[in-house]
Amino acid sequence: MGHSSHKKTSVMTGGDSLLEKMPENIMFDEILSKLDETETLTMPFSLTCVSRTLQSTVNNYLFSLSSLDLSAFSMYSHTVNGITKRCGNIKRIKLDCLRLDELFIRRFLEVYVEELILLKASSLSYDFLSDIANCCPNLRVLTVELSDNKRSIGFENNLNSLLMRCPCLETLEIKVHMRKRIKNGYTIPSICHKLPQTIKVLKLDMRVLLGRIIFGPTLTHISLVLNLITNAIVRTIVQSCPLLAELELIDIPKSNRFYPDELSHEGIQSLVACKHLTSLSLIRSCQLIHTALEMTDTDMILLSEGCKGLESLKLHGFNCVGDVGFASIFNSCLKLTKLEIKNAFLMKTLAFENISKVHRSLAEVKLISCSSITSKAVHKLVTSCTSLKVLDLFGCERVADSCLSNISCLTLLTSLNLGCTNVTDAGMVLLGKANAPISCLSLRGCNKVTDKGITFLLTSGGKICKTLSSLDLGHLQKITDNAITIVANACAELIELCIRNCLLVTDEAVKVLAVRGRLQDEIKFLRRLDISKCPGISFKSFEYLKKPLFHGLQWIGIGETRLICIGDVGLGEIRERPGLTICKDCCELGCRDGWQNHYS
Repeated sequence: MGHSSHKKTSVMTGGDSLLEKMPENIMFDEILSKLDETETLTMPFSLTCVSRTLQSTVNNYLFSLSSLDLSAFSMYSHTVNGITKRCGNIKRIKLDCLRLDELFIRRFLEVYVEELILLKASSLSYDFLSDIANCCPNLRVLTVELSDNKRSIGFENNLNSLLMRCPCLETLEIKVHMRKRIKNGYTIPSICHKLPQTIKVLKLDMRVLLGRIIFGPTLTHISLVLNLITNAIVRTIVQSCPLLAELELIDIPKSNRFYPDELSHEGIQSLVACKHLTSLSLIRSCQLIHTALEMTDTDMILLSEGCKGLESLKLHGFNCVGDVGFASIFNSCLKLTKLEIKNAFLMKTLAFENISKVHRSLAEVKLISCSSITSKAVHKLVTSCTSLKVLDLFGCERVADSCLSNISCLTLLTSLNLGCTNVTDAGMVLLGKANAPISCLSLRGCNKVTDKGITFLLTSGGKICKTLSSLDLGHLQKITDNAITIVANACAELIELCIRNCLLVTDEAVKVLAVRGRLQDEIKFLRRLDISKCPGISFKSFEYLKKPLFHGLQWIGIGETRLICIGDVGLGEIRERPGLTICKDCCELGCRDGWQNHYS
């Protein structure tokens, strides 16, 4: 008895324990190598009380850091403070600010900060831009995601303060996620915002400005959100920025009436003058209304012939362009590696007719909601572009099983979106036997896929069960708990799963996912899980969400389920997990689309 007590004491006491004698570098490497992403930042601090050596190791490591990235998940201020109080002079900071208030975020503003990236900063007012200007004169890179939840008057003055007091600024990105329109599309010419001569990258939501931006000759990358893409704005940018390499223009018109200066042939002619242009995005958002850009095949031919150096092209809302116009892209832009086309309703098989005759370097193709695209068109595409890594066919309802055998032969394919296509269980057999190293797969809304199809997909001996890390089975009305059990047991690398609006999924599926990986070391824990709008999930699942189950979970969506009725007090038991976000608002996975609307 006494010997046992003495042994326990010797282990726990400082100087004589083996832990204290272990070299710092070995201890730190061994500990961190066993922790997941969340634990790497949180667990060491709870263990420092065990060993003075460990405490010293953690403190020395953090103090030596010149950059800090805490953007992978949302943390409360006390957790972030536990990390940052041990840090030295951090020059580069990246934060997920969803759970951090403005007063706390202000602590990061120091004179030595050169790069500041604040994501999901719904608590910040526009006045914070002036605070940045006052505290960070050496800032080179600034990215801020704001919302209109806490808007203050005077965005113009705060922006000017930032531009005047940060003379070293090279990259400026300000995104404003607005729930309501805050201006009527007019500008006041007398209000001008002059950019620092050092600035090369500008990404800005122009809808929050009453004044205008004076574009400088040093700009190489521009991304603007506008009320309307006009010939005038294109002409101004082209004439002012001779070194322009990347241009993204997104508009969100407030009505479907005709605008005299809307982007047309004249604007395309201006773009052709950009001799250094390698990336172009022209996006008509259907966020408020459904309307299209008045572009024709002739305009598309002019664009592709004049911008043959394009490596990336993104076109949304070109409803009036047909096969001839889109075929010209394939035939002229021979350096193209990324192509994204959305809502091109006139694009058919003929657009891909001669694609096999032209050498293709395409690695990423997204044909979203192109309702006339068929399996034959996809066959022509993938047999010619064998280096594809990303293929997105979401909403192409005429795409069916017949092209999946060709897709399965793409040996570099890592991301495949078949959402809202016409694929069936038979197609899942083809994908399940393939050697494509698919890590991200979406079958959302593919209502002809059943439990049998999911079984075929993951148990047919192909590579996908070994490589799949993200799976979207949302809105599949015929899958049950059996399919989720197959997924949980077969996909060792899976960290993201969406099963929202799966009507037949119940608490049993949640239970299977909760214990996943606890007994098998080779299976990874889930990081993000979306069970929103699943009517079969009841209060019983609340018990499965408590510790120690769902180890490592960072985000869970429970919107429009009975779990909402538990209330904030009950959900508080789950929120004790470091970095866990509980979304009750039916956001997409990780609150990518709706963080500005809530704080939970």
